[in-house]
Amino acid sequence: MNRTIPAVTKNLLLLNTLFFIATYILSTRGIDLTVLFGAYFPLSPNFHWYQIISHMFMHGGFTHFFFNMFSLWMFGSAVEQSLGAKKYLILYFVCGLGAFALFNLVNYFEFKQVYDSLVSANVPLNEVGKYAKLSYEISNNNVEQKAYAWLNTLPQGTNQYIASKLYVDLVTPMVGASGAIYGILVAFGVMFPNSVLMLIFPPIPMKAKYFIPIMVLLELYLGIQQSQGDNVAHFAHLGGAVFGYFLTRHWLKNRYRWN
Repeated sequence: MNRTIPAVTKNLLLLNTLFFIATYILSTRGIDLTVLFGAYFPLSPNFHWYQIISHMFMHGGFTHFFFNMFSLWMFGSAVEQSLGAKKYLILYFVCGLGAFALFNLVNYFEFKQVYDSLVSANVPLNEVGKYAKLSYEISNNNVEQKAYAWLNTLPQGTNQYIASKLYVDLVTPMVGASGAIYGILVAFGVMFPNSVLMLIFPPIPMKAKYFIPIMVLLELYLGIQQSQGDNVAHFAHLGGAVFGYFLTRHWLKNRYRWN
């Protein structure tokens, strides 16, 4: 297989790298691009429409960035060469948008339960929203300290915990190209099911048609499990995977009808 990096993949790698470098440089000057360009929950006062796209180019650290870019290079090059530049670019952004949609759909049901519980307990939700918005406009620890100081004035127990969870949901953005990458990974599996991939841990060969479904099922399990301390957006990965599968299947089914 030709390992030359095709144009769209190369430009996506470049864009992600530029955003990553800019994020690092500006962070040393007190400017957090993650706060500005990460995607907040749509009902958060911190949400802006452009975050639906911009979050795909932000990453939560070097490891997150490296593995996403490695996967984009490894699988994206082959997918682009097979689909063509136009369809490949559509695939990338559709999967990224699908990731955003599924992640926030799941979050909505959780958010609604939290919201309804606080309304029933007569917790002043406007205060939660006020501190959430302040944390976006003035990115410093003082705002967060004031927010938690206020949260600690609520009745001990469930109300305090639930209000804290609502605050965290409103001020925590989703970042990363992982949803789009998962869509490309699944597209690779659909188009090249018998390609043999060499795993790192354990170092064994496995065909794409086995490896990729295992990865998707693992994401589903981890998303349902919701382990404490797990800050990975598993349902975003699943959203990208689902959109990638159906879009690629549609194109392969109709590839001889039109281009």
